[in-house]
Order: sequence, then C-alpha cells, then structure tokens
Amino acid sequence: MTTIKNIILQGRHRRPIITDVFFNRNAHKKPIVIFCHGYKGFKDWGAWDLVATAFAKANFFFVKFNFSHNGGTPKQPIDFPDLEAFGNNTYIKELDDLETIIDWVSTQDFDYSNEIDPTQITLIGHSRGGGIVTIKAAEDERITKIITWASVSDYKNRFPKKEAFHFWKKNGVYYVENGRTKQKMPHYFEFYTSFVQNEERLTISRATKRINIPHLIIHGTNDQTVPVTEGKNLHSWNPESELFLVENANHVFGAKHPWDISTLPEHLDVITSKSIRFAIF
Repeated sequence: MTTIKNIILQGRHRRPIITDVFFNRNAHKKPIVIFCHGYKGFKDWGAWDLVATAFAKANFFFVKFNFSHNGGTPKQPIDFPDLEAFGNNTYIKELDDLETIIDWVSTQDFDYSNEIDPTQITLIGHSRGGGIVTIKAAEDERITKIITWASVSDYKNRFPKKEAFHFWKKNGVYYVENGRTKQKMPHYFEFYTSFVQNEERLTISRATKRINIPHLIIHGTNDQTVPVTEGKNLHSWNPESELFLVENANHVFGAKHPWDISTLPEHLDVITSKSIRFAIF
C-alpha cells in the first residue's frame, strides 16, 4: 500500500491545505473517497489513519486533509499551533477547501491519475464535517455518494445563545477550552457574520433535501456531543437516505487521540466496514 503524507496544496484563503493519500499502487482505476474532519479535528486525529488504510485495502483511493484554518501548519499538522488561523475559520472557507481538494483529484494532470476514477467520488464527513460534505454534495455534480458520521444537522443552532452571544458580539471573540490540549481556542465574530451572509447556502436541512445521490447517515445512539436526533433529522429531510444507528456508540465511535493500537475500535470498525460496502455498491 502507498501512503503519501503532508502534501501541500494551496487553498483559496492564503493558507495551505495539508493532505494525505492512501491507495494500492496497481494502475487500476479506483473510486475516490474524500474524508473531512470535524470541529477541533485534524486529518491525523486518533484512528483516522487506520480508517484510511482500511479503505485503501478495499481498493479505494482515500484522501484526507486538514482544513486550511483548522489551526495546524505544514510543520505541525497535528494539534493547533496556529490559533489565529483557527479563530479566523468559517464554514465558507471549509467549503472552499473541500472544493480545492475535489478540483485537485479531478484534473487531468493529477499526479495519480492512472490510479483513480474521477467519475466516482464519495464524500465522508465527521461531525461538523458532515454538514460540510452535505452542502457540497447538494451543489457539486461531481459527487456520486455521500456518507456522514455523527453529523450535525443545524449550524445556526450551535452558535452561543443570549448573554454569551452578546458578549461575543461586543468583544469580537470568545474562547473555548480544548479539553485535551487545554488551549484556549478563539472564535472571532466573523465566524457568525459569515454564516449570516451565507445562511441559505449553509442551512443543512435545505441541502439535505436537495441530495439525489446515494446518502448514508451513520450515528451512535450514545453520542453526547451531537445527539442521535440530529442524524434522524437528516434522514427525515431525505427519506431516500439510509440511516444506520450504532447502539451505544459515542461521538468518535470509540476512538481517541492519540490512538496507539494497531486495530480500529469496535464501533469505528463497524462503521468503516459499513461505509466501504456502501461506497462499493
């Protein structure tokens, strides 16, 4: 298996997009899978490399990447050395980053063009990334399948409320502590104003209703971060979708960071296998 890590792509917003590819180098045209991490996430989090390896062994061309403003850098793609970039992130920037990745794999001079079938592109998004792939799948005809893992269903509802919102607007920034790294992670008010300016596009329910390709929604029943009701909402907005619930699974399907075991946790293994089957057929 071929693994190429930390490829640097130039994004639209003056910051690089750090990218990995996993595939079997055999000159067979493989379906493409593009994976989008979630909030306070990164491409090397936890067991994501093992997920990528599983897809590659199933003869997919698997791509995962750091959103340009996730807080990572080319020298340190893991964790969040650039909190200023993190604070300046927006949903629109993430959609633009994903489009850059799709454009990259779709070009005729793509470095691995003899290994891919650009007419088969599946998007997978975890958590906040699930909303991003849902919106992109609804608006980009190059996408042929979509899979969400523990996806949010409403971006607007996740903004601070009442006093916290007024504090954010007045001060221009609020901070969220990262429970693992203990960093105080900034969120500038532009994050909200960008959403308001693009609210129609960023309304996940609207995008979900427009999806007309195979659509798999996976959620754990014990998700304390994004309740299972959000997965059920997505399914209700697209009754043609498939809803796959994993009993007792949490938001990260049993994984954690760092993940020092050579095998996938049980629940993540279940959903990876389910996603591979869905992407093949």
